Amino acid sequence: MNLVFAAPITPTVAVHGTEARFPVRRIFCVGRNYAAHAREMGKDPDREPPFFFSKPADAVVDSGTTISYPPQTENFHYEAELVVAIGTAGADIAEHDALNHVWGYAIGNDLTRRDLQQVAKDLARPWDFAKAFDRSAVIGPVHPVAKAGHPETGSIRLTVNGVVKQDADLAEMIWSTPEIISYLSHSIALAPGDLIMTGTPAGVGPLVPGDVCVISIAGLGEISTTIGPKA
Repeated sequence: MNLVFAAPITPTVAVHGTEARFPVRRIFCVGRNYAAHAREMGKDPDREPPFFFSKPADAVVDSGTTISYPPQTENFHYEAELVVAIGTAGADIAEHDALNHVWGYAIGNDLTRRDLQQVAKDLARPWDFAKAFDRSAVIGPVHPVAKAGHPETGSIRLTVNGVVKQDADLAEMIWSTPEIISYLSHSIALAPGDLIMTGTPAGVGPLVPGDVCVISIAGLGEISTTIGPKA
């Protein structure tokens, strides 16, 4: 193939317990998948089910990275999330078969320019500038299903400088992992390398330069991110 310039390098995330890396194809994100967070954002979870938005694959950042405070925001937020890594392709996947398409699970931080998101909401515009900016998806090592199983319950917790900000249980998700995979696959054919960030609990809030943000999920360890000076 005669390319006019070198093809971009495929983004990857770490795999727990090995030097191998998991190639990232796409990142899908579930919106408002915890009832308390939906209410926190001014929505009624009984009337508005979760929906999806996306981030570019090259937004991924490894745990332990220092991230510059991003431009064009004065309200930069953390969001702790369980991440599903797809390893087997499929479309129109039945719920009972959905977990067979999962390669593993990771911890993620859906970084958000909250002020830009609010502007987008007010003007009924897409969320891309609020959610899909550079280095906006911190993804920890992927734990293969063979070792981690399928997390359905267990603590999901986020701290900033040692202070607990988010503290919930995976069982509080409105839509379970099989339901998310099945629903998404009826609109978009999933493929190996796709990541799904499954939503965040209540307690989202701001990060400022110098903050250290740590997220833990039962069975998956923890990830950390340091916020550097403004870009």
